[in-house]
Amino acid sequence: MASVSVFELPRGGFCFDNCRRNGMLGAELANDGAKLPKARKTGTTIAGLIFKDGVVLGADTRATEDTIVADKNCQKIHFIAPNIYCCGAGTAADTEITTQMISSNLELHSLSTGRKARVATACCMLKQMLFRYQGHIGASLVLGGVDISGPSLYSIHPHGSTDKLPFVTLGSGSLAAMAVFEDRYKLNMEEEEAKTLVRDAIASGIFNDLGSGSNIDICVITRDKIDYLRPYEEANKKGDRKGNYRNKAGTATVLSEKIKPISFDILEETVQTMDTS
Repeated sequence: MASVSVFELPRGGFCFDNCRRNGMLGAELANDGAKLPKARKTGTTIAGLIFKDGVVLGADTRATEDTIVADKNCQKIHFIAPNIYCCGAGTAADTEITTQMISSNLELHSLSTGRKARVATACCMLKQMLFRYQGHIGASLVLGGVDISGPSLYSIHPHGSTDKLPFVTLGSGSLAAMAVFEDRYKLNMEEEEAKTLVRDAIASGIFNDLGSGSNIDICVITRDKIDYLRPYEEANKKGDRKGNYRNKAGTATVLSEKIKPISFDILEETVQTMDTS
């Protein structure tokens, strides 16, 4: 009798096989006394708002590694398309490679369709990629740009959830920045007023959050131009020292001095190039 192979039809909905596998592996590691790796704690303040003619994005420039300031002038506003930019909070390497990959895919999409990239398309690509990795890519993004439908602003979270809002803040200093937005934001703001508001929101995050600091970067996106102001302002400017900590020669008394000559041989080194012809 011939054997009959019956294939199971694919089921719709979500698949949590990997989640169950990770849970089983975590339980086995716990029995052996090992611990699962924890998410790295990072710090950032990023924000964006929609004004009368476009979008203003802002970010601080401090990159932290737990309690260590790893970089004082980190670039957190990333290029996506000529009319779209993206602020990144979270793991710096994740935000860099994620925005670069989406920028490349969006350029290929624009070439194949023959039209200018749309902000909604970039948002869709980003959320699909982040959802695929279930939050293991530590990238919280503020996506902004101007396309045929006008200015758009999205917040994208590491698990792939998104929001479309008139003003957005993310990062460890987002609560302080959001307090400034909720107090002073209004519809149809002028460009200079919007830049000042974003500057104040980022500065609020810098001065109220230890993970944020250094300079303030701002990117203004309109239908006609892109103004990437880096740095827009130096928020935490280093002060001058009040006193002189250098002592004059002869201040300390020399009790004894001994000079010991070091004997060494001089070797002559020659470099011969290999004939590869």
